[in-house]
Amino acid sequence: MSGTATDDDEILDGVYRALCNHGYADLTMQDIADECEKSTSLLHYHYDTKDDLLVAFLDGIITDYEQRLAGETERPPEQRLVTFLARFVFEPSEGHRESFHLALLEMRSQGPFDERIRDRLERSDTVLRETAAEILRDGVETGVFDPVDPDRTAALLVAALDGARTRQITLGDGQPDGSYTRVVVEELLAQVVDPLLGAGVDRPTLDTVLGDLERDEERS
Repeated sequence: MSGTATDDDEILDGVYRALCNHGYADLTMQDIADECEKSTSLLHYHYDTKDDLLVAFLDGIITDYEQRLAGETERPPEQRLVTFLARFVFEPSEGHRESFHLALLEMRSQGPFDERIRDRLERSDTVLRETAAEILRDGVETGVFDPVDPDRTAALLVAALDGARTRQITLGDGQPDGSYTRVVVEELLAQVVDPLLGAGVDRPTLDTVLGDLERDEERS
């Protein structure tokens, strides 16, 4: 891959829009080129194949998430943990997010057959679990959380969040639960996080954190 950072950013933004609008299975380089208003020849100048481009896109998503996390390390552990959970919440009305996560689910299904995709999936899972474990560990060390096994609790949180997101995007918005991701996050807060809070520790509400995330997204 070669070229300017600006071209790369615009192309990867185009991949996001193309996945939202076309899904993964039928996605073509022409779809991506149309979304980023570039020629297919320019895309092939930067990336030899569509698979190369999609792998770079996955790398970009993970790197962007890590950068967001790096900017939150000075926040209190209870706020960081609620923010971690809140990032998994999306409403059925957010069609672009649902379409995007459905496309990612299609890509994830290729993990057993595509080593490069599997490597990115493993990296993503590791980042999520280690992030949650680090927050829990910091909270225990500072007395914000009661003693708990950070790694096992992090594995539980990530598994529940991932399962909730998969259920919501595969069963659609016709379910009586509405935003199933919100239901699960609310229960994780009530059943897992709140019992861990040390005496006198108050966590921010889910609505407060979701509002903060929305404002951050608008500014970015």
